[in-house]
Amino acid sequence: MSAPCPGCEQARILADLLAGDELDAALDAGLMAWKPCGERDGDRTHADVVARAQTRLRTAWAARDRYLQRAARLERRAAEREARRIAALPTGPAAPVKPALPAAAAAILERARAKAAERSKP
Repeated sequence: MSAPCPGCEQARILADLLAGDELDAALDAGLMAWKPCGERDGDRTHADVVARAQTRLRTAWAARDRYLQRAARLERRAAEREARRIAALPTGPAAPVKPALPAAAAAILERARAKAAERSKP
């Protein structure tokens, strides 16, 4: 009887770790470095489990990288927007504040208030 293929033996060990929900241990045991062996005669169940786990991890890591890149891009854009906002603020002395009413309307309002005050006196 021939010795088991080292790749198949590692696939069995990795598949057992994955089945036991020992993902960290499987990563430490070389999950992402594992490559299927060329033998097609044996049981491919373990190799398929390991290959699917590798695919899921690569997909998840790629999604995490995209998320981190997006977050950095949004933060950079927000900083640029804030810099533009600050640059647009006036730096010199404040412009004189315009009155809310034109002078003629303010005078009319003041006369009306004075009349109302006289009427309300006892």
